[in-house]
Amino acid sequence: MTSTAPTILIADDDPEDIELMEMAFADVDPSAVLIKRNTGKEALDYLLNHADNQLPCLIILDFNMPELKGSEVLSIISKEDRYNHIPKIVLSTSNAPIHQHECMTNGATEYFVKPASLKEINKLARKMLAYCKDYEGK
Repeated sequence: MTSTAPTILIADDDPEDIELMEMAFADVDPSAVLIKRNTGKEALDYLLNHADNQLPCLIILDFNMPELKGSEVLSIISKEDRYNHIPKIVLSTSNAPIHQHECMTNGATEYFVKPASLKEINKLARKMLAYCKDYEGK
């Protein structure tokens, strides 16, 4: 089996946060492909309009986004079996336990508070990419 480049869907309404994650993923795995969306609705539209064999190996959602917040996207896709095997991570500035609980209840695999340093962002990107490697084995 040949290894393909990991495809990651990231949805965040802060372009700077997306850019930081993009740089981190490029440092950790230059072959990683980031599908970037600015709202929860755009992320959901992407998922709904792609065949099973075109789905990402990882979904990263911000908690607070326009139109649909991350937990709402999770709730919607949790009703569809085709997304169950894809790890879903919420990456947010909020460390509120109620937000974490809401996301985990709606199907998040992990909930991370956005790191402040580039070193920590790279460390987090490495951890997230490990989910793609686990996904490839399924």
